[in-house]
Amino acid sequence: MAAIRFIDRHADAAAPAEPVPAPPAASLGPDAAPDRVTPMMAQYLGIKADHPDALLFYRMGDFYELFLEDAVVAASVLGIVLTKRGKHQGEDIAMCGVPVERSDDYLHTLIARGHTVAVCEQTEDPAEAKKRGYKSVVRRAVVRIVTPGTITEERLLEPGRANLLAALSRVKGAGDAWIYGVAAVDISTGAFAVAEVPAPNLAAHLARIEPRETVVPDGFADEPELRHVLDEAPGAVTRVARDAADPAAAERRIAEWYGVSTLDGFGAFTRAELAAAATVLHYVARTQLDARPNLQPPARAERGLAVEIDASTRANLEMTRTLGGERQGSLLHAVDLTSTPAGSRLLAERLAGPSTDPDRIGRRLDAVGFAAADRRRRAEVRATLKRAPDMARALSRLSLGRGGPRDLAALRDGLAAAYALSCRLLDEPELPAELAEAAAGAGRIDASLSVLLGAALADDLPLLARDGGFIRAGHDLALDEARELRDDTRRVVAALQARYVEHTEIRTLKIKHNNFLGFFIEVTAQVGETWRVPPHNALFIHRQTMAGAMRFSTTELAELESRISSAADRALAIERTLWDGLVASALAEAEGIRAAGDALAAIDVAFALGEVADTRGWTRPAVDRSLAFRIAGGRHPVVEAALRARGVDFVANGCDLSGTEGPARAKTTGGRIAVVTGPNMAGKSTFLRQNALIAVLAQAGSYVPAAEAHIGVVDRLFSRVGAADDLARGRSTFMVEMVETAAILNQATGRSLVILDEIGRGTATFDGLSIAWAAMEHLHDRNRSRGLFATHFHELTQLGHKLPRLANLTVKVTEWQGDVVFLHEVVPGAADRSYGIQVAKLAGLPATAVERARTILAELEKGARSSPVERLLDDLPLFANLNTPAPPPPEPVRDALRDALAAIDPDELTPKSALEALYALKRAAGDGRQDG
Repeated sequence: MAAIRFIDRHADAAAPAEPVPAPPAASLGPDAAPDRVTPMMAQYLGIKADHPDALLFYRMGDFYELFLEDAVVAASVLGIVLTKRGKHQGEDIAMCGVPVERSDDYLHTLIARGHTVAVCEQTEDPAEAKKRGYKSVVRRAVVRIVTPGTITEERLLEPGRANLLAALSRVKGAGDAWIYGVAAVDISTGAFAVAEVPAPNLAAHLARIEPRETVVPDGFADEPELRHVLDEAPGAVTRVARDAADPAAAERRIAEWYGVSTLDGFGAFTRAELAAAATVLHYVARTQLDARPNLQPPARAERGLAVEIDASTRANLEMTRTLGGERQGSLLHAVDLTSTPAGSRLLAERLAGPSTDPDRIGRRLDAVGFAAADRRRRAEVRATLKRAPDMARALSRLSLGRGGPRDLAALRDGLAAAYALSCRLLDEPELPAELAEAAAGAGRIDASLSVLLGAALADDLPLLARDGGFIRAGHDLALDEARELRDDTRRVVAALQARYVEHTEIRTLKIKHNNFLGFFIEVTAQVGETWRVPPHNALFIHRQTMAGAMRFSTTELAELESRISSAADRALAIERTLWDGLVASALAEAEGIRAAGDALAAIDVAFALGEVADTRGWTRPAVDRSLAFRIAGGRHPVVEAALRARGVDFVANGCDLSGTEGPARAKTTGGRIAVVTGPNMAGKSTFLRQNALIAVLAQAGSYVPAAEAHIGVVDRLFSRVGAADDLARGRSTFMVEMVETAAILNQATGRSLVILDEIGRGTATFDGLSIAWAAMEHLHDRNRSRGLFATHFHELTQLGHKLPRLANLTVKVTEWQGDVVFLHEVVPGAADRSYGIQVAKLAGLPATAVERARTILAELEKGARSSPVERLLDDLPLFANLNTPAPPPPEPVRDALRDALAAIDPDELTPKSALEALYALKRAAGDGRQDG
């Protein structure tokens, strides 16, 4: 369930907090008076008051300190020591701290636990503070608010996962239905997309983009319909002031952000999209304060271009994460052989939102086929890609002022790789359109920036620019001189001494240094006496007379000493100036850098999927606008990879759910539904999932694990697999199952693919059978979807006699010496039993329990044979006849024995009449005995 936080109750609170002025006094310490607020504590409390919902990282030297309640919370979450220092209002001041150089690790933990952190830095040098008084407090201000959706630090981000910040808005649509605007930005890359989403599709949309944080205006955040969606949404939920999403001011706010007078150049947007975009930009400004991330203009995402997949289906199919939340074991992990972080993010995006456009899918498949066809070419391209760092995130950090020399090096190396790949691919004959476009984009930026960065940056780079040492020797003469003075003072002074010796021809001349005189020239007293008179005294300035020696200086030596003493500062200042110039040059080429980065990602995905296709024997699927769904020799991509690692072959199976269409495709008659029966552990769930995942892979533009595949575009994918409860919301396992089933029956279309596993098993047998029966009829007669329906209700296989598009499949098993052997082969037909007792035996149930179960099963089956299900097929109408009136209930069957008993009044019987009544009852029961 998403954590709810409230931040930014006032829209005009975006300005950095001004430090609280305080008279010179002692800082926070053990001697502070109990009821007196020290200047430093006054400053802390003033800054904290502006950020009440965030943990305040208060910079003190090399540590970020936390005080009072913040310290208690942080110490508990981070597992660090909680101390106390001084008093405030008579109470001990709780305190803990983290080192600045390791703060990223602690930030990661706090953000992962749903906390917001306000980073408060010293904004002046302590020496400047001392000028106002010895005990003056250094000025501080919050420079950034860190939230889950605004992280940019490399160590806090998952390289292969987008870090999206989403914002919601809403407007009234036709018929007073709510229409939501969704804006999603990735500050770490600059990506910015907006979409208009109907209320019923909002949950599925959020599940697809998977934001780390969702911002919701306070005006409608608590409404029940949205509350349900937000509870299910991934990531944290943050509420902001209502006027942040004011549609009337939205367009102006966006235009001001990008410095334009109109948004016409960005495209046409709806009111909901503009309001959402303005909300997310407001929140970015609120958290980044003076820093301004280099965001791309918003791009509008059209509805219907991606397969609709709800959150439960994504979880059930383990598309990007397993049910345990791990990436390993998911579909994405199984196919992600990308060489770059950007390529990994693009692959995840395509798998999360498979395309519904056969033309786009075909272009992607062309690129994968080209990559798969030539192993040597593929190896060369992938080797070049491995040299390309994450340019998008490096550029974003530089734009925010948080970048370092290694980020410039990432641009240098990434642009070099992009240029090399562009030249390599554009020389290829018959290059597919998708790769040709990417190759052109990779070479779009002028090579001068890469050359400049290559010439300027050293090979071994520090993490931070403030540390210096990142400019290559020989790039700047002034910097080289400053470094020489800083690093090789002895050699510089020795060279000057040698020159003086040569000029004066005095071999005993020495240049020395002490803390009192600094650098000086020392000669014998005899020589020194001659230097004190013209013409020598014009060059040599007398400084000190010693016993047997005299000391002099020169203007040149004094200047050298001054340069030496400031050489380190001057070298660092020169590097900072050069740094600013290099960053400015990089930001000026931001558009070209992004284009090159996007191109590298597209190339990476194509060649990674080509590697998968070639090494695993995957084939190109045929994807079109038909209702076909025909797979031959299909395999589960994740299970097959796991089995291959153990040296076990996967048993391939085919599946045909192809539907038919009427003349000119005016009327869809619907796809097939296959009822899959067989014992537990035989592979039914694997078979269901593999066909859904093959459809996902095909429409994402990947080759598929099958001998052959023909898939008509799936518009929506639904999966109800497995059992889970939702105790936090008061939902049992069966209730969760019914909610998910209801969503499928209410939303599936003739182009949808539906995967259902064990519907109705969470309740009483007859209740469950009835629900499963009705659901199957509804899918067949109303939704007309292509579907797979796994069940242990063997009665449902009889529906194949009445539903024309329903087929029966079963998973083959055999018995050997009382044990069941799973063959994992799916064939036409229906299972006659579930082999549950055999599976229970394999699981280790005690032998006595197994034998008792066999006895009970035999008795139950004997009773079940007296009421065969075939009668239901003739008696129960389908959904097509729902409008006809129900037949009258049948007349009750007469029971002569009960009627005779009802006629007897025991209180009125004499002994003789009682005996006669008994004989009458015997005759009514059919005993045949006569009176005696």
